[in-house]
Amino acid sequence: MKLSKLMLGLSLAIGVMTTASSQIVMRNSISVAQNSHQGEAIDTLSKEVEKRTNGRIKIQNFYSGSLGGERESIESVQLGTQELATTSTGPVPNFVPEARILDVPFLFRDKAHARAVLDGPIGQELLTKFESKGFKALAWGENGVRHMTNSKRAVNEPGDLKGLKMRTMENPVHVAAYKGLGIVTTPMAFPEVFTALQQGTVDGQENPLSVIMASNFDQVQKHLSLTGHVYSPCIILMNKASYDKLSAADKQIFLDAAKEAVKANRARVDKDDANGVAELRKKGMNVIENVDKSKFVATLGPINAEFEKQFGKANLDRIRNYK
Repeated sequence: MKLSKLMLGLSLAIGVMTTASSQIVMRNSISVAQNSHQGEAIDTLSKEVEKRTNGRIKIQNFYSGSLGGERESIESVQLGTQELATTSTGPVPNFVPEARILDVPFLFRDKAHARAVLDGPIGQELLTKFESKGFKALAWGENGVRHMTNSKRAVNEPGDLKGLKMRTMENPVHVAAYKGLGIVTTPMAFPEVFTALQQGTVDGQENPLSVIMASNFDQVQKHLSLTGHVYSPCIILMNKASYDKLSAADKQIFLDAAKEAVKANRARVDKDDANGVAELRKKGMNVIENVDKSKFVATLGPINAEFEKQFGKANLDRIRNYK
């Protein structure tokens, strides 16, 4: 009995549990609520994997940062103490620097353009960069187009952002860009954001409509401006050693299940984008829809020049001009 308890404890510690029937149990996590675009992704993934393996492989899902913030979850996957994580690309450049290019402001024309890039040769090439870092990147999903919220004032143009204390992701590209807009940047893990907004530690934050709604930011933020300044992918990551242990058939099951997860994820983003403004207005937010994005692009001119040096103008143009 003592031995079996010890073995169970050890198996839980590494995130894989084998029952008497040899069922494999893995863990996946997101930093937002289950009722969200990322929740759709991991719930679909687990359902598809369990169905396609006839229950041999089960994925336990954890929501709302219960296993830690995005950066912690990525670290856990890299170390193998957690098999899977579904995350925005915010902290990803700390592990895979090549992914930084995706976070350049106003890089994508719209969601359709971004999806085409990620599903095409550019995105698939980037997925291979994860393998040498201890990950198997199963698929690109979607976080959405990011917008600004704050509790101080309506933001119609870049000058309105000057001096606002804004939570940013732990991402050097975002931090550099937002400083260029005059924002006082405060990098912070996502599970801390609601409380920081509630307590006034920061004035605002920026996220896609899906995240703003799932996180109830309307309760602690008055103003929303549809700046659309960054398209934010998400990614389904798996520990590479865990993936490599699978049979060829099971590897394909995970890849196919990830495709279904992305379909569900993107469909939810589309739904939230279609309904989000009306819902957030109904909840009392002041929404500025007609933001002149050209003013933001112009203000970011010097920063974008630095990004062209950093990433190579040809590499950025390859993404900008992709059809």
